[in-house]
Amino acid sequence: MDYLKAFIVGGIICALVQVLMEKTKMMPGRIMVLLVCLGAVLGAIGVYEPFSKWAGAGANVPLLGFGNVLWKGMKQAIDEEGAIGLFKGGFTACAVGVSSALIFSYIASLLTKPKMKR
Repeated sequence: MDYLKAFIVGGIICALVQVLMEKTKMMPGRIMVLLVCLGAVLGAIGVYEPFSKWAGAGANVPLLGFGNVLWKGMKQAIDEEGAIGLFKGGFTACAVGVSSALIFSYIASLLTKPKMKR
C-alpha cells in the first residue's frame, strides 16, 4: 500500500508540474528552482514534514523533497553552529544525493555513447 500511495502522490506532483510547464511560459530551469524553493518554504512553515511522512517516497523524491532536505540541513546546522550553518547546512544535508547523482551519471556516460546534436 505504501508503494501505491508513493506512486500516486509522486504522479500527482509530476502531473501538476507538467500542467505548469504546458500552461505557462516558464522555462524548465525556473520551474525546478520554484519547486526547490517551495519545498524549503513548506518545510520552514511545518507543512512538508507531515505530508512527507504520510506520502513517503512520493513526496521525498521530487524536487520539493530536495528543497525540504536543504531546509532541514540548514535548520540543524544553524541550531548547532550559528549563522555559518546558513551556508554550510544545506550542502552537508544533500551531499550524498548530489554526489551519487554525479558519480552515477559519469558512469552512465562511460557506458554509453552520447550523440551530440548538430
